[in-house]
Amino acid sequence: MSPAPCSRHLCWSYDDPAAFDARARDFLAEGLAAGERVWYVGPEEPDRLVERLRDVAGLPDALRRGAARLVSTTTAYADRVVDPPAQVAAYAAATDEALASGYTGFRVVAEATALVRTPTQLAAFTRYEHLIDRYMRIRPMSAICAYHRPELGDRAIAELACLHPETNAEDVLFRLHACAPGDGVAAISGELDKLHQELFMTALERADLTPVDGELVVQAAALRFVDHRCLLHLREYGRSRGAEVVLRTGRNSAGRLIDLLGLTGIRVEAAR
Repeated sequence: MSPAPCSRHLCWSYDDPAAFDARARDFLAEGLAAGERVWYVGPEEPDRLVERLRDVAGLPDALRRGAARLVSTTTAYADRVVDPPAQVAAYAAATDEALASGYTGFRVVAEATALVRTPTQLAAFTRYEHLIDRYMRIRPMSAICAYHRPELGDRAIAELACLHPETNAEDVLFRLHACAPGDGVAAISGELDKLHQELFMTALERADLTPVDGELVVQAAALRFVDHRCLLHLREYGRSRGAEVVLRTGRNSAGRLIDLLGLTGIRVEAAR
C-alpha cells in the first residue's frame, strides 16, 4: 500500500526572519519525528543554514545519515523562471527517492522569495504552486513555501497565498487549491467578494483548470460566501473552456443567487 499523502501545503508570508525560522524549525522537526526525509531550501550557504536551524532536534544526525538536506535555491530550482511541470517532476522524483530509502514521506521548507521578484517569475511560480498542490493531494509530500513580504509587497503575496490551501496571510480571504481525487478539478474555500474579483480571476488563469466531460466541477463545501460578480466570472471562465461550471456545496445561497440572476452555464449540486 502506498503511504498516505501528507497534504499540507502552506504559504508563509513573513516580515521577521526570526519568526519564520521558528516556524521552519517546528515544521522540519515534525517531519523528522514522523520518519520523513526533510529539505530546507534557501539562498544561504549551508553553514549559515545549520546555524539558523540549530534547534531542530536530531538535525546533525539527520544530516549525516541523509534524512535531512540543506539545499541551495539554485540547486532545487534550476532556472530563475521556474518551469512548472519540470519542477513538479523534480520534487516527485525526490519524493519517490525518499520512499524507496525507507522514509515515510518527503517534507520541504522553501524560502522562494528570489524566485518570484519579477512578473514573469511570479506568473510561472504561481502556476507551479497549483500543480505541486495537486501532486501533494495524491503523494506523501508536504511543504512550507515562504516569502518575505517587505521585498515582494502585498499584491504578490496575495497571488501566491490564494493558491495554497493554508496560509498565514490574514488579508487573503479565499483560496483556490487542489482537492481530493474525484471531488472535482479544484476547490475554493473562504470568501469571494467584490474586493477579490481581480485576484480571483488571476488565480483561475494561473491554475488553468481543465474540464472533464464538458464540466468544471469545483468543490465549494468550504466556500462561506460568494457574490454575483465572482459567480459571473466563474461562469465566463467555464465558457472560455467550453464547459459548464458545477459548484459542489452544502450551502443554498449560491444556488439561490444563480436562480435569481437566471444564469446558465453554472449550477450547484450537493457536496459529496
